Amino acid sequence: MPLSILINGSRGRMGHALAAAAQEMGVTIGGAVDVGDDIAAGLAHSDVVVDFSSHQATRAVLELAVASNKAVVLGTTGHSADEKKRLLALAAKVPCVWAGNFSVGVNLLFALTRRAASILGSDYDAEVVEMHHRFKKDAPSGTAARLLEIILEERKLTAAALRHGREGIVGERTATEVGIHALRGGDVVGDHTVMFAALGERIELTHKASDRGIFARGALRAAQWVVQQKPGVYDMQDVLGLK
Repeated sequence: MPLSILINGSRGRMGHALAAAAQEMGVTIGGAVDVGDDIAAGLAHSDVVVDFSSHQATRAVLELAVASNKAVVLGTTGHSADEKKRLLALAAKVPCVWAGNFSVGVNLLFALTRRAASILGSDYDAEVVEMHHRFKKDAPSGTAARLLEIILEERKLTAAALRHGREGIVGERTATEVGIHALRGGDVVGDHTVMFAALGERIELTHKASDRGIFARGALRAAQWVVQQKPGVYDMQDVLGLK
């Protein structure tokens, strides 16, 4: 039987991209709703809910999925650290893929960033730069946030090491800080660069998205995978076998 999905956030950019990708990949749309609509009705006819709506809707989506014993694919970002911790505990009750970015290329960038951060010591200054369209509401992006988490994990640093832009006389850069810079403008789908800069050389890892369809196709690939998994929270590294 073909996979049947409920699209939550159907009237947004990603909602339209998901609908187009579903037709391309032979995935059935069991329901298409947006914030404020009745999610439960559509979920009854779907195997998995794919949510790219708003971080404010995440708890309601997860509670309904748990009550219905349905799998979930979450692509929303912008949650606070405390909020996400509570939501992860709820998401673990069903098979759930939660990722800041569903692009295959970006997830390869995650893997390469982890490898680079594990090899390059503190004499290589780590900075992350991201750019998105003028309509994006949160910063940094979920993808940039994940890149930062990877660097912090490999360097055994806490979030206190992050520097969100720099202004004024901030002094010389320390060996332990990790910079993050968010740019907004135009219709940029998503650009991310991880830079490791040392005295005498610089390594840059860059991914540029030009078509929102790559995220939709990745999300549907995750949906096809997650319905076969046990309850727990997974990411695209699991889906793609990169771990």
